[in-house]
Amino acid sequence: MPDPDNASSAMLHGVLVDVFGVGVLLLGESGTGKSECALDLVSRGHRLVADDVVEVVRQGEAIIIGRGSAQARHHMEVRGLGIINVRELFGVTAIRYRKRIELVIQLEPWRPDAEYDRLGIEEQTQVILGVAIPRLCVPVSAGRSIAILVEVAARNHLLKLMGVHAARSFLADLGKVGGGGKGEPPSFSREDIE
Repeated sequence: MPDPDNASSAMLHGVLVDVFGVGVLLLGESGTGKSECALDLVSRGHRLVADDVVEVVRQGEAIIIGRGSAQARHHMEVRGLGIINVRELFGVTAIRYRKRIELVIQLEPWRPDAEYDRLGIEEQTQVILGVAIPRLCVPVSAGRSIAILVEVAARNHLLKLMGVHAARSFLADLGKVGGGGKGEPPSFSREDIE
């Protein structure tokens, strides 16, 4: 049986969007709002690549490209609205045929007992076809604008690619002010922050 991590192509259940030039793959259980988030992003000027089923292929050692299936291309299923054609509704600038996947955002229903990353220091990854891609886990709850969070995550990803890491800089500054010495972050526990 072939190893899926070393395969050169696969199908994923998710939504792929181009946000500020960053290929963002939205994953999550059915009903977590992936398509609604993508529709919100498209209405804000970003581009849909694939909804529901994302075909992924590995190019070279570290590049994963995603695209929509030929049958469903440019279409989305939105609960309460049905099937919509994004290209016809928003124009050709609202879609892309393919995009490199550079960031994975896992949407999950918010649970009060769950631990969520509050600082952003620890980098998580999602392995797709043997390639580790940066991953964030975003809790979804009523009234929370997931599209804005995805936009900020894409912008923050671009900053990290340029060597700007806000959380690490913040902790280093705390170390300078709080007596950590030599720009090192002070020693404190998660309870101290909360």
